[in-house]
Amino acid sequence: MTDSSNDDELRGATAFQQLHWLASGRIDSVGLTAACSAAVARRNGEINAFLALDDSAAEQAQASDARRREGRTIGRLDGLVVAIKDNLDVVGLPTTVGLPGRRHRVASADASAVARLRAAGAVILGKTNLDEGALGTFSANPHYGAVNNPLRIGYTAGGSSGGSAAAVAAGLASFALGSDTLGSARIPASHCGIYALKPTHGGISTRGMVRAARRLDSIGILARSVEDLSIVLQVLDAHDPADPRSRKRRVALAPPDWEPGRLRSGFVRDLASIGVSPQVRALFDSAIERVGGAFGHRVEVDFSDYDFARTRRAALLVMEAELGAELHADLADTQHPVSPRLRAMLDFARSKSAVDYAVADRVLDAAVLKARRLASEIDVLILPTVSHGSYPLADGERASDADLTSFASLAGCPAVSVPMGILPDGMPAGLQLVGAPGSDLRLLELAGICAATLDATPCYPAGG
Repeated sequence: MTDSSNDDELRGATAFQQLHWLASGRIDSVGLTAACSAAVARRNGEINAFLALDDSAAEQAQASDARRREGRTIGRLDGLVVAIKDNLDVVGLPTTVGLPGRRHRVASADASAVARLRAAGAVILGKTNLDEGALGTFSANPHYGAVNNPLRIGYTAGGSSGGSAAAVAAGLASFALGSDTLGSARIPASHCGIYALKPTHGGISTRGMVRAARRLDSIGILARSVEDLSIVLQVLDAHDPADPRSRKRRVALAPPDWEPGRLRSGFVRDLASIGVSPQVRALFDSAIERVGGAFGHRVEVDFSDYDFARTRRAALLVMEAELGAELHADLADTQHPVSPRLRAMLDFARSKSAVDYAVADRVLDAAVLKARRLASEIDVLILPTVSHGSYPLADGERASDADLTSFASLAGCPAVSVPMGILPDGMPAGLQLVGAPGSDLRLLELAGICAATLDATPCYPAGG
C-alpha cells in the first residue's frame, strides 16, 4: 500500500477498481497481495476456501510493482491477485482435484488459462477447495473439509467451485478461476452473492484442467462485478491448438451492441413447474419488474418439451463415465481411498452399457437443438441461477442444484449470474442470463445493466 487505505475497502473493491488504484499509485501489488494473504491467514480457518498458497506470491507482486515503476506493465491484469480452483494446474503446486491421493502430485506447468493470467501480470495466490473429484454442487469435501459460505458460516458456498466463490466474496482475492461443467461456477456465485461467467464452450482453453466431461467443461470466471468478468474474459479468450475442444473463431466476440428496444428476452412460462422455490420466484419477479424496459420485448418461451431434471441426470451420467476414466488410478489407490459417495457414483457409470451412454449423449444433443430453436425466437433467456438459496451444510447436497444452470452448459452457450437480491432468510440469490454462442460480451453488457438497476450486490468482503 502507498497510503492508509482501509484494508476492507481495498479487499472489497472490484478488480476493475483495484486496477485503477494500481495505475494511479494509490496502492501497489505488494500491499494488495499482503492484504489478501493476511485475510487468508485470519479467515481461512472458518471458511476453508484455500487448500494451498503459492510461496512465490509476494515475489510475483514485487515484480509487478517493479514493472509499473519502470512503465512496462505486461498486461491488463498486472498486479491483481487471483485464486485458482484446484482442478487447474499451477506450476509448483499440487492439483488435488479434491482427492486424497494427489496431495503431493505437483504440476510441472500451468494450465493454459493460468498461463494467460500470469502472462497478463496477475499474481497467483493459491489453489481453492472444491467438491471431491470436482463432482458436486456442495463443496463439502470429505478429505479437505467443507467450504463455508462467508455470508453465513455453516451454510454451503455451492460447488464445485465453492472455494473460488468464497474467496472472492470474502475479499481473499481480486477474482478467481473455477470450472463450470453443469453450473459449477454459477451455482456458488448465486449462493455467495457474487458474479460468474460461463463463457461460450471452447472460448477459453481447458488444457491443464482435470476434465469432468469434455463436451461440457468450461473455465468459469468469478468476480465482484460484471466489469471484472469482462476484462478477465478478454485476457483468457483465445484459440489453443493444443486443446481439441478449443474454438478457432472466424470472427471476434460479438460486440456489446444489443439495442434494448429490439432485444427479445425469453422467460419460462411457469417457473414453479421446473422446481423454482416460492421464495426465489418472488425475488425473481421483483427483480424482473425493477429491470423493466431494459429487457426490451418480453417473450414467453415454452419448456414443456424439455425436462430439466432428466437432462441434468443424463449429463451426470456422461460426467461419471468420463471421470471414471480420468480418475482410474485414484479409484485403484487403496492407500488413499476416495469417499464411498464418489466411488458409488463412478461405479454407477461402470454398471451402464455403451448404449446407455449413447442414449445419454443424445439427450444432451436435444439440449443443443432446443437452444438453436430458442435462438430464432429470443436473444437472451432469463432464469434464476438456482431454484433455491444457500442451505445448511448439515442438510446434505440437493440433487436439483444444477437443474437451471445445466441448460447453458449442455447447449454450449455463455451464461452469466448476477446477484438479484436477498431471500427472506437473509441469503442472496442470482439472476441468470443465457445467450447464443459467441454473444458473451453482449450478455455481459446486459448483465451490467441488470446489476446497476438492481443494485443488489452485497457488501464485500463478506463476513468481515
